[in-house]
Amino acid sequence: MRRAAFLFLSLVLLFTAMLLFSLNGCSSSTIVSVPPPLGTIQHIVVIFQENRTPDNLFHDQTLIDNGAEIASTGTDSSGNTITLQPTPLGIDYDLSHAHAAFVDMYDGGKMDGADKIPITCSKNAPNCPPPNAQFYYVQASDVGPYFQMAEQYTFGDHMFQTNEGPSMPAHQFIISGTSAPSTGSNLFVSENPSGVSNASGNTGCTAPSAETVTVIDPFGNESSNPPIYPCFEHASLTDELDVAGLSWRYYTPTAGSIWTAPNAIQHLCGPNATPPNATSCQSSDWLNNVIIYTTQNPAPILTDIANNQLAAVSWVIPSGPNSDHAGSTATTGGPSWVASIVNAIGTSAYWSNTAIIVTWDDWGGWYDHVPPPQVIANGTSWGSGYVYGFRVPLIVISPYAKAGYISHVTHDFGSILNFIEQNFRLPSLGYADAHADALSDCFNWSQTPLKFTFINAKQNAAYFLNDKTPPIGPDDD
Repeated sequence: MRRAAFLFLSLVLLFTAMLLFSLNGCSSSTIVSVPPPLGTIQHIVVIFQENRTPDNLFHDQTLIDNGAEIASTGTDSSGNTITLQPTPLGIDYDLSHAHAAFVDMYDGGKMDGADKIPITCSKNAPNCPPPNAQFYYVQASDVGPYFQMAEQYTFGDHMFQTNEGPSMPAHQFIISGTSAPSTGSNLFVSENPSGVSNASGNTGCTAPSAETVTVIDPFGNESSNPPIYPCFEHASLTDELDVAGLSWRYYTPTAGSIWTAPNAIQHLCGPNATPPNATSCQSSDWLNNVIIYTTQNPAPILTDIANNQLAAVSWVIPSGPNSDHAGSTATTGGPSWVASIVNAIGTSAYWSNTAIIVTWDDWGGWYDHVPPPQVIANGTSWGSGYVYGFRVPLIVISPYAKAGYISHVTHDFGSILNFIEQNFRLPSLGYADAHADALSDCFNWSQTPLKFTFINAKQNAAYFLNDKTPPIGPDDD
């Protein structure tokens, strides 16, 4: 029965891919790469941090000396050259990263509109905003663990977020390869929710009836389509994993967060009443595989690694203070949080057969100098449409990751899904995974497996395992 179900899903996904060919920017040729040797990688962990660009987060002289494309200056809308200045990781202002902010900064590919991006200062923040607030990079002393990981393993300097906007659609892309509200739709979800106070604290299929999200067409038009309720229905990579009998877990700080992608996909949520009247998700997938942080178990990914319960595929979402999200001086735990997970795997038996992929969900409004490439759909340029967004950092960590390697290959969130599909011999979803590469240049499957080197960080796993601070998502930190 399982084999028949798997064949049926494969045919459904193939048909979906054909329907959504132009929606997802697929060209007329299919990207083909050699999959990893079967069984070499048995666990894939996707760590999804928040709101940074390579120019902002990886001002690492070692990477720069080795050829990483990291800028020290930028250009504003008046043609002025702005020297990027250092800043702490935790800061008291945030930058817009809505689609409109993307359009302003992109400026038809000139990348000179960052100074037009709106700024929101935290309450009672002194001297806010600073001059040229969008043109800063994080000081090296605050992100040492990230530098060590990027220098030792593979760093991608041409990783692009697949969407041109904020967190909610980005988190849909990282689990499904699309933010389309339904199978066959020619629209994308493009923004974070709105319509009610603190909408992002209770979104998805349990959202209040007044909550909506903006949708956008493939050519970047948000204005001609009415907003929709944020409960969607389309295939997800988790469906493929379920049919293949492969375990998966999605670790997240809160159930109703815009960072909790399964809550907005109806069959993954399994709402306890017909939306918008639902108050909780009750599907078996949700109850068994979506792991919510608690004060009793504040770092369940670390607990599962220690108890030899790491799933075949894991998505790891940070709590607010560990997210790298701008807007709070207390948001400084990200580098140690990521290092604790990497160290837990690296010092366990999992190291020999695991690939860890660290990336960030969107650019966060920070300046970046590399214009995103245009995606061609059936011979037509999408221009300033919905793919791609700006660069985000990428680190690939594994015994088979190329050591000290900088990948200049174009990657996006679909690349991560494609890698997972190829590694476990799963069919393509037919969304962003169908036109993305599979991170193939980041690995060398014939090399002598790398020995793990411990990542130095300010806080270790014990700190996060004993952190009794109530877990929080976005807009709470």
